[in-house]
Amino acid sequence: MEKKLSHFDVKGQAKMVDVGSKKITGRIAITRCTIQITADLVQILNAGTLSKGDAFTVAKTAGILAAKQTGTLIPMCHPLSVDYIDIQLDLLTESCEVRVQAEVHTTAKTGVEMEAMVAVSVAALTFYDMCKAVDKGIKIIKTGLYKKSGGKSGVYYNADMEW
Repeated sequence: MEKKLSHFDVKGQAKMVDVGSKKITGRIAITRCTIQITADLVQILNAGTLSKGDAFTVAKTAGILAAKQTGTLIPMCHPLSVDYIDIQLDLLTESCEVRVQAEVHTTAKTGVEMEAMVAVSVAALTFYDMCKAVDKGIKIIKTGLYKKSGGKSGVYYNADMEW
């Protein structure tokens, strides 16, 4: 079976996919990314002395808010009612990195991969914004879908996103 891009019509023009005939099912998406930081920033975060405040809480809140706005940010993305959002940011002292994971649930006709991608991305960007005065070399790397379930395509797992 040939795979086609679903957001293009027969003339190659962008379109929103019609999900009207799809079944409403429970859907879950988990996305991940890694943020590389300096040892100096690790010390400041561990000591709780970042001048802008708690970067982890602000980033988590921003990611949650962003996930709920995905339909207004991504042009062909369907606006979804989100049932659950959780964002975890974990500081790994020895490797000088922060691991960010977003998990989003919905009961809908289409998946929540984009909501989870927006959540993890905005959480990482907000963390960057909170910490950039201390570490100008912060790198947000390896962002992607880790797991998804629900819908016609069922379960997907990306071993490349394993930590």
